[in-house]
Amino acid sequence: MVEFLLKFTNIEIGDTALQAVRDNSIKILEMLLNALKNVSPGLEFGGAAHSTEFPLHVTPIILAAQLGRYEIIGMLLARGHTILRPHFPKCPCVACKNSFVTEDPLYTSSARLSVYRAISSPAYLVHTSCDPVLSAFLLAIELTDNAAASRHLASAYMKLRDNVRIFAVDLIGCCRTSEEVELMLKQTSGCGGRRHFVLPRLLMAVNYKQKEFVAHPNTQQVLESYWLGNWYSWKRKSSYSKACVILSRVFLIPFILVMCMVAPRHRLVKHWQIPLNKLITHATAYFVFLALVFYVSNQDKSGQKRGPPSTGAEGPLILFVCGYTWSAIRMCYIQGSRRYFTVIWHWAEAIMLILFGLTFAFWIISAVDIAENDEEDLDRKYWNQYDPTLLAEGTFCLATIFAYFRLMFLCQLNYHLGPLQVSLGKMTIDIYKYIIVFAIIISAFAAGLSRFYQYYEGMVYEDEFGMKTMQVSSFTSLTDTLNTLFWALFCMAPLESADVVIENTRDETSTLKYRENRHGYTERIGYFCFGCFEVISVIVVLNMLIATMSNTFQRVTDNAAIEWTFGRTEMYLDYMSQTTLPSPFNMIPTASGMANITDWFKNKCCKRNTVCICNKHFNHEKNILCSHTIT
Repeated sequence: MVEFLLKFTNIEIGDTALQAVRDNSIKILEMLLNALKNVSPGLEFGGAAHSTEFPLHVTPIILAAQLGRYEIIGMLLARGHTILRPHFPKCPCVACKNSFVTEDPLYTSSARLSVYRAISSPAYLVHTSCDPVLSAFLLAIELTDNAAASRHLASAYMKLRDNVRIFAVDLIGCCRTSEEVELMLKQTSGCGGRRHFVLPRLLMAVNYKQKEFVAHPNTQQVLESYWLGNWYSWKRKSSYSKACVILSRVFLIPFILVMCMVAPRHRLVKHWQIPLNKLITHATAYFVFLALVFYVSNQDKSGQKRGPPSTGAEGPLILFVCGYTWSAIRMCYIQGSRRYFTVIWHWAEAIMLILFGLTFAFWIISAVDIAENDEEDLDRKYWNQYDPTLLAEGTFCLATIFAYFRLMFLCQLNYHLGPLQVSLGKMTIDIYKYIIVFAIIISAFAAGLSRFYQYYEGMVYEDEFGMKTMQVSSFTSLTDTLNTLFWALFCMAPLESADVVIENTRDETSTLKYRENRHGYTERIGYFCFGCFEVISVIVVLNMLIATMSNTFQRVTDNAAIEWTFGRTEMYLDYMSQTTLPSPFNMIPTASGMANITDWFKNKCCKRNTVCICNKHFNHEKNILCSHTIT
């Protein structure tokens, strides 16, 4: 019937091509497209102008992709149909700038969302991409950016992003053997500087926060094989046996150093290069480092002299810090600064190393000061508040806290402690969000109360029984007001914070009697403001924060398998890139380290030579083209 009707001239086809796509009628669609092509060569690629069911921006290829018509998509692509990708949300090109002025914003946003619904279709991705996993990763990032730029359509974009992420997970789930999974995870396209890594696609998935893809059992099975290497007996060991292996590693580290220097290709060295063994070796060395920190930090200060401590552990401690600094710089170079500092534990490590560095600097300054001024035996109570020794103690105290706090990083390995550690990080983000709200509330009340009681500062009232009451310095200055309001958040501000105390005044008719005066209005205003602050900040906002943190914890707990597995994978990947020797032995040059440096220089030289050859070839062709143009 359709073929018969198409024989008539000037027949109105309208949106029948789109109807055929919706009904999955390939033969009818092909006849309709041929008829449109006969009318005008480009007519088949556009939408229906006067359709009551389909907007103008919906073309046959877009509708087929949205509906997942696999065969129709293939047929349309073979006929030359394409979907033009929208520019990214903050594109500065002239066309995007003009579209804000000339085009209807509602139509533009609807058309943009419609296009993304089409290109995020699994059927379309399989047809148009030679690497659908990479395309899914990049498209998920693009959809997230669009959700951030168009908040009114954020839910629609985030739903598309979740579908794209599930598509990547389904692809890794189609693998039947470990070889197929490894082949997928070893793809280097789009990985940039991650090409040197053994599983670059997995590292890319971690960077793009593709948690479902990373936590898939197929991915974890392959990662586990790389993590354990040939040490299969480790998983069968009891907890007591594992503890003995970890404790004995303290005495094996010097032997490992000698073997790495003398026989880098020995069987034992290869065994110690397994990522799991790297973790054990590095963790053991870190416990030694913590013992040194504790020993230096807990020295008796009753008879302390000015200058750096002289416990004998300062030298090894400095070597450890230098080794950790070198390791952090190396990992930052390998991973790239952007990825390195997306991990909160790397920030904690950087702060710890900076604090230790400041401590060592203050030790040196104090030693120089003693050598020049010779005040080593000066009693501590006479020291200046900014004495280098005091500054060193303060920074060392903070560095010690950060050093011990990094033990939380190892909790990611445990199935029970790992989700708690992830929840702690997520809830910390919630606190950051509410800090802005608390800052506004505290600033508002501090601006009004900062010097409200300044006149009464230091006043003391003595009653007829000789009992003295002193004015609390709560709202006498900006600093005292901020201090009072901050501790009031935790209900630790004194109850007398809003009291107004006026000192005794003498009666004009007598020199012996004292008259009591009260500024009740001022005191009531102070109590009213302080009470409002307590209600708003503690009863309302603080409980909102607790509820938000509770929801975050519940969300992480409900998704504990994925969240914990993703966090553990990040830790696995870190140690897969670490050196065999821990700090401070990682600063000693070894044969394998020198070989890696040599390979790095060779790669740099090869890249430079390749660039030079390409430039020479380009310049040669340019000269030939110019000579032909001139002649």
